[in-house]
Amino acid sequence: MTIPNRRATPATYAESGVDIDAGNELVEAIKPIVRTTRRPGADGEIGGFGGLFDLAACGYRDPVLVAATDGVGTKLRIAIETGVRDGIGVDLVAMCVNDLVAQGAEPLFFLDYFATGKIETEVAMDVIAGIARGCRIAGAALIGGETAEMPGMYASEDFDLAGFAVGAVERDGILPRRDIAAGDVILGLASSGVHSNGLSLVRLIVARSEMPYDFPSPFGSSTLGRSLLTPTRIYVKPLIAAIRDPGGVKALAHITGGGLVDNVPRALPDHLAARIDLGLIDVPPVFRWLAETGPLEEAEMLRTFNCGVGMVVIAAADRADALATALGDAGETVYRLGTIEDRAAAPVVFDGKLDLGTG
Repeated sequence: MTIPNRRATPATYAESGVDIDAGNELVEAIKPIVRTTRRPGADGEIGGFGGLFDLAACGYRDPVLVAATDGVGTKLRIAIETGVRDGIGVDLVAMCVNDLVAQGAEPLFFLDYFATGKIETEVAMDVIAGIARGCRIAGAALIGGETAEMPGMYASEDFDLAGFAVGAVERDGILPRRDIAAGDVILGLASSGVHSNGLSLVRLIVARSEMPYDFPSPFGSSTLGRSLLTPTRIYVKPLIAAIRDPGGVKALAHITGGGLVDNVPRALPDHLAARIDLGLIDVPPVFRWLAETGPLEEAEMLRTFNCGVGMVVIAAADRADALATALGDAGETVYRLGTIEDRAAAPVVFDGKLDLGTG
């Protein structure tokens, strides 16, 4: 059979846009960064076919493994367009490990997937350094990952991220607990800003405002782009410590897409509801700017963004004050938002209004 248009010179993988050597060099370059995330159970090097973790080294009696996977959505678009990449890796870790701790689990290890049109070492190093920073904050070991160079799938400057985290919790410590009851107290932990949800709406508002990302931020001390890229807060270590002492944590809800409206009910049994006073939340300036510039109604804000509360804690009434003190001492800003009550209709009942500064 004759092959039409057959070339005289052999084709190569590099000619298609994939540089194997660049990928191998990147693995070697990031090894020192990855070593900074070591913890008991993870002492190996990356570069093998799989990452190893010794669960026996962690001291659990009757552990249950908990796994989570996530990305950072279109926040990546802002990072790519601004070139501000130092925090996006923290976002990736945060979105996974905050989900783990919401089930009472201590994050053990993390893996990442980095895909791009062309491997640029500086870009990849910035992102992976951020991932390692997030892992150190969470106490998780970065034990492996995948870097994929896919020309034709992504433009050369574009990249995408996915993260995978595994944690462990003693079987009798899994959250939510079954003894959640009317009268339990709802605490809220402050967010660092938009976190990594609702960025498609944020980008729409920015586009309509015709405000460039390098413009001085109307709600922060840096540029608009850098302010919007403030990394997602990682709540793991203070919450794990509080679960152990003083105890009394009955449930946690990571407030991501869907906001308080959709995420708090995930931690509640069907017969109970959360009554939350919105007026007790110190709404960060970014949300006031979004509400005014959008403009956005309160209902849309509550369903899209965290609005200033990144994690909700449902606590036994007799431990709530001690928990609030312990979390505050650990660096968290704590709001006492309301109580759990018998459900009459909606799973979340709001009192008061968000202070959005819109009149």
